[in-house]
Amino acid sequence: MIELKKFYITTPIYYVNDVPHIGHAYTTIASDILARWNRILGKKVFFLTGLDENSAKTVQAARERGFADIKKYTDEMAKKWAHAWKILNISNDDFIRTTEPRHRKNVIKFFKGVYKKGDIYKGKYEGLYCDDCEAFLTESDMVDGRCPLHKKEPRHIIEDNYFFRLSKYQGKILKLYEKNKGCILPESRMNEVLSFIRAGVKDISISRPKKEWGIQLPIDKNHVIWVWFDALINYLLPEKFWPADLHVMAKDILRFHCIIWPGMLLSAGYRLPKRYFVHGFMTINGQKISKSLGNAIDPVSLAEKYSADALRYFLFRELPFGADGDFSEESLLERRNSELADNFSNLFYRATYFTEKNFHGKVPKPGRIGKEERGLQKAAKKAVNEYSRCMEKYDLSNALKIAMNLSSETNKYFQGKKPWETIKTKKSDCATTLYTAINTLRIISTLLYPYMPYSSEKALELLNAKQARFKDLSKFTIKPGQKIKAEILFKKMEKSEEEKQSKLNLKIGTIISVEDHPDAEKLYVIHVDLGSETRQIVAGLKANYKKEELEGKQVVMVTNLEPKELRGIESQGMLLAAEPGIILSPGEKVENGTNLLGFNYDRLISFKEFQDNDIHVIGGHDQAVLCNGKKLKAQNILISPERPVKNGAKVL
Repeated sequence: MIELKKFYITTPIYYVNDVPHIGHAYTTIASDILARWNRILGKKVFFLTGLDENSAKTVQAARERGFADIKKYTDEMAKKWAHAWKILNISNDDFIRTTEPRHRKNVIKFFKGVYKKGDIYKGKYEGLYCDDCEAFLTESDMVDGRCPLHKKEPRHIIEDNYFFRLSKYQGKILKLYEKNKGCILPESRMNEVLSFIRAGVKDISISRPKKEWGIQLPIDKNHVIWVWFDALINYLLPEKFWPADLHVMAKDILRFHCIIWPGMLLSAGYRLPKRYFVHGFMTINGQKISKSLGNAIDPVSLAEKYSADALRYFLFRELPFGADGDFSEESLLERRNSELADNFSNLFYRATYFTEKNFHGKVPKPGRIGKEERGLQKAAKKAVNEYSRCMEKYDLSNALKIAMNLSSETNKYFQGKKPWETIKTKKSDCATTLYTAINTLRIISTLLYPYMPYSSEKALELLNAKQARFKDLSKFTIKPGQKIKAEILFKKMEKSEEEKQSKLNLKIGTIISVEDHPDAEKLYVIHVDLGSETRQIVAGLKANYKKEELEGKQVVMVTNLEPKELRGIESQGMLLAAEPGIILSPGEKVENGTNLLGFNYDRLISFKEFQDNDIHVIGGHDQAVLCNGKKLKAQNILISPERPVKNGAKVL
């Protein structure tokens, strides 16, 4: 029996302090694409993902949600993450949780090996610590005195810790990378790592004292293992697949994986991972997407709205894999309609329906194979080879572009051959066109499979074709007489009326403080809690409210308005208020940060653009607020002025 070549790929394991956002989905889908492609290549694939549950973030999130039992909280969250990956059609072979006994056992074994080597010692840590990163920072890491990722000032801490002698392995790690510069991709990330190492690698703290949650140090019951030292060890669990062929991650965890992790492995006597791919951040308006910054996007709701395949396709069609890229739901809809519906799906349906209608659903025997047919066959073979080379370099965006270009070429061929005319004038030419188009569609469907597994499997099923291995991928394997079926794979979607109406992002928040503006008698400086962030607003509400009357009130805030200085103080949005200055509020308590139904536009707008919206109050005793003809609601709770105002009052 021939032993298959293996391919072991990992995602990072994700914190369970919240449900997955689109950035987590991006990393996981990229890994899934590569796993599926390597299965097509005939390799024995092992794809690992999972959850990092032994963090301070987990404890904090559990308490915020009212869980006394932290393990119960992690169990609930693990179900949500597993459900999300199921919805997004992730083909992972294992789902590791760091609270599992198998992981704890492995961590203790690894720790003891490093300790026995003499690479762990006790010392005192004094410095900066970012709670959101769960990482120790240096002054050089910071931007304007804040963590560059979470925009918060880190805490200064002094505590007794256990340290790992990472500095001992600096020279060896540097030498290995200088010898094999292709093991960290893209090249810019390798250069970044080399720069870090050459600047000097210090020993790192690997324990936290007096913590209630985490894996206890085998040598000191008063300490738990630092979450990053613990988490990285998850990759070793499928022992027969180690070393990993590819670790996939975002750039914010580059140093943990490419400097600390190799040092740990060298100390414990393990082989090093073969390769790392480090991609950029997904952004909205140029800002990284994350829960802590308050701009997280739910991939499950997007998948349910547009289909998981459309979302998977969009992420790698729109955003160059490796670089930063800006997310836009408007672009997702546009690409779904123009490329999946109008290009691929339209071609598939035209070719299969025409065959169903005119050849009893059986692939016709081709007549003369001419220049155009040979040209398309050559183009298909070239596309397969170029696609394969892109996949070898993890150039997922260009590989997908190649597949769609072949779809466009086939569309052009089909249109140029005009089978709707040749069916009447020369049926053998029509048969040649359909035979060629349908066989090319099988190739296109297979190339699209890693990105859009459900739709591609459906297409192959309708073509009565099995998914080919790479060696047969560019061949015309669908034979004359083979029974096929027609179906529309992607129907065009129109924007909903809600989406057509507004470019506003409206959220519910709670006023937590109110101060007098130092240079304006009629203005307040107000701080609003939006759940995952606090915004500062300058508002002219003094005529109607005392400071103490505003504190604790829930309000409606325009969060995508361009920031503006008002008398020297920046206003980061605007509170909606009905003339003559009565704030809008939900009738019942709503979670801070909740978007108003249909108002989640993800781009910044000017004040002039805001004024283009028609927002006014309707009703007498029971009042509501209309924006462009639609009632404002949060979680189906109507928004109204906090005090009654005149019917028709304008809202600003």
